[in-house]
Amino acid sequence: MARIAVIGAGMGAMATAARLAVAGHRVTVYERAATYGGSVGRYERDGFGFDTGPGLLHLPAVYRDLFVKTGKRPLEDCVEMTRVDPAVRHLLPDGRAVTLPAVSRGGVAAALDEAFGAGTGERWAALLNRARDAWDATRRPLLEEPLRTDWQVLGRDPYPALRKSGLLRRRPPTLAEVAERELGGGAAGLLRGLVGTYGLDPGTAPAAAAVLPYMEQTFGSWYVGGGMRALATAVHERCLERKAAFVFGAEVTAVRVRDGRAAGLTLADGTAVEADTVVCGIDPRRLAGLLPGTALWPAGAKTPHGPAPSRATLFLALRGPRPEGTVHRTLVHSGGGSAAVTVLRPDDERSRPDAGHEAVTVTAVTGAGEGAGPEWAARTAEGLLDAAARAVPELRERLLWHELRTPEHVAQDTGALEGAVPAPALAGATELLYPANTTALPGFYLAGGWAHPGGGLAHAGMTGALVSGLIVEGADFRGSQ
Repeated sequence: MARIAVIGAGMGAMATAARLAVAGHRVTVYERAATYGGSVGRYERDGFGFDTGPGLLHLPAVYRDLFVKTGKRPLEDCVEMTRVDPAVRHLLPDGRAVTLPAVSRGGVAAALDEAFGAGTGERWAALLNRARDAWDATRRPLLEEPLRTDWQVLGRDPYPALRKSGLLRRRPPTLAEVAERELGGGAAGLLRGLVGTYGLDPGTAPAAAAVLPYMEQTFGSWYVGGGMRALATAVHERCLERKAAFVFGAEVTAVRVRDGRAAGLTLADGTAVEADTVVCGIDPRRLAGLLPGTALWPAGAKTPHGPAPSRATLFLALRGPRPEGTVHRTLVHSGGGSAAVTVLRPDDERSRPDAGHEAVTVTAVTGAGEGAGPEWAARTAEGLLDAAARAVPELRERLLWHELRTPEHVAQDTGALEGAVPAPALAGATELLYPANTTALPGFYLAGGWAHPGGGLAHAGMTGALVSGLIVEGADFRGSQ
């Protein structure tokens, strides 16, 4: 039974802790904040409740597998899971609205044909079929296996762009180019805006980014009753059931090294923690301060990302009931290829004081490090209110109050530099891959959204399977099943 110290109590770190604890190791999680979950928090005021991070879960199988492998009670016995249907409503710059059903290829095709003309649905289905080929080709190396030593091969775009399209002459096409060529018109804007909500620039992202809408349409989007914080609580409780310990308010100031391997931690209060293995669940760009003079990245290895985008989120408390038939998720497109603004309107009595009120969350991609001044905050809040007003009739008349969360809040919750939010890893561009879960320092591993296979609830959760497999099985580990 090894002593394992985990830095941070984010979702990936907790998923790792639960799996290691059930394998018989003595696991202790050290978190500088007063609670668990990282970005998956909850803001409550006057009876209203809002998710501070992601509001929907894609690829729920990742957390179903975690609960199957770590205890008797399955995920659905621990949280209330509801597939969002319709999946999404798109509000286009010209005022048109397109509502797409959940997990219905025929229904999606019919809705697109009605909005953009006959044949659009067929072209959309063909594009997602090619995205499925890219998904099938990269699912295991990107999600279920340790990052290959020849990780550069994942820089080849697996998306099979149409031949004779004019997009393959000089270089692989971007997602924006594929959208324009293979969809065109308003449907291309639909695809660009959706991919942009993941923090990716469609103008530079590889065509393989089409796997993201493919995943949504194939596996659905899921809401957790009581908000995504309930999922974080369920994972934390599973860790406790498996006897993993948590120490909150415990800032790690150094990783201890002895005889050339990780040997524990030093906390801000001077406490020395002995450990046989250390798992880092925080932004690895901060590790230079925790491990000065220690080489973590072998020659030729993938190193941590540079700057990444962040999120600005506006919480809206509204008087008046949520109208019957309201769509849970609306994407408000502004044109120009920019990311759409996401408006979430959950039908959840736990998000509001009573049936005579409604809680709405509005989120936009923004630059990391922004939001330091009152002028930026006021301008951003007003812009998000304008976008939300397109999705919520009479919003300003119903508004009781609003609260803005900036990248600075994200930094406080997660410890990520400048409040950056990692995107999911993608094949097709090496800059969209993340460092391996192993490092050049024996006994030191990386988990969470800043390590392979990247950000987002599902990808961060997968690091739990990868890191625990590497620690338990060692060099024989070939990936999760």
